[in-house]
Amino acid sequence: MPDATPTRPPFDPEFVPFLEAMDARGRFRLETEMLPRMRQLEMTEAQLDEGLHARGLERRSITVPGHLGDPIALAVVQRIGRTGTAACAYDDWLLVHDVVLVSPDYRLAPEHPDPYPVEDCYAGLAWVAEHADELGVDPERIVLVGQSAGAGLAAGTALLARDRQGPAVVGQVLVSPMLDDRDATLSARQFDGVGVADREMTRFGWDAYLGDRRGGADVSIHAAPGRATDLAGLPPAYVDCGSAEVFRDEAVAYAGALWAACVQAELHVWPGAFHGSASMLPQATLSRRAVAALRDWTGRLLGSAA
Repeated sequence: MPDATPTRPPFDPEFVPFLEAMDARGRFRLETEMLPRMRQLEMTEAQLDEGLHARGLERRSITVPGHLGDPIALAVVQRIGRTGTAACAYDDWLLVHDVVLVSPDYRLAPEHPDPYPVEDCYAGLAWVAEHADELGVDPERIVLVGQSAGAGLAAGTALLARDRQGPAVVGQVLVSPMLDDRDATLSARQFDGVGVADREMTRFGWDAYLGDRRGGADVSIHAAPGRATDLAGLPPAYVDCGSAEVFRDEAVAYAGALWAACVQAELHVWPGAFHGSASMLPQATLSRRAVAALRDWTGRLLGSAA
């Protein structure tokens, strides 16, 4: 018999109409055959650049060696006319802190399962650190950033940098991180069939990434950072999640493991927030609070690293 879904914490009232509208359309079920269409850009390259230019930003692409030397692309986004040096980060920090966004076009599962995605990310980090001067990046002020599965890759990349004594990383931002393939948390059971991202979607993602190794003994901490038992030596972290999302418990556990390892970490659990709510409903009160908290942390991190 399937597990009974336990009582869950409520969604923030401001998010409820959106979630009800999503639910009225029917439960979204992700299948492998849907992936090629989902991966198609919703906008053309020209439209993307037009949107960036409207914000005072410009983009270029660089081809670099990825995992096993195979080529991958790095998207480099920065303020138009920027000439200074700063950390490598993302989003509004490009304007607020005058930094450079370097986003690796890592290869995707299931066509390229573990370790391709995280190794591609690490290869991108290593290339950026080695070519910091030509990018206008301070190699001592690199921040790893990710959301959802991307946050899991950011955490895994930070672990690889530590374990290989690789490039210096001054901080890591983990927003609603997908960290643990073992499917053993209460929040996973609470959000099974409810919300935007749920337990079924999480299992689909881990199956694509790990195949039949999901939940077994043969999974590295770089693929699933939530499995790590010693997080000593990692950079300071910002960990952010919602109380009403599937990844809540693994995010909280990871912050606790960082503290246990004497690593500085700031944890925010936004009451009633669902997975991705700040991105989907950016004008909501809770979303604006989350963005402000992250901006404040980033300002303190980059200020102290100057």
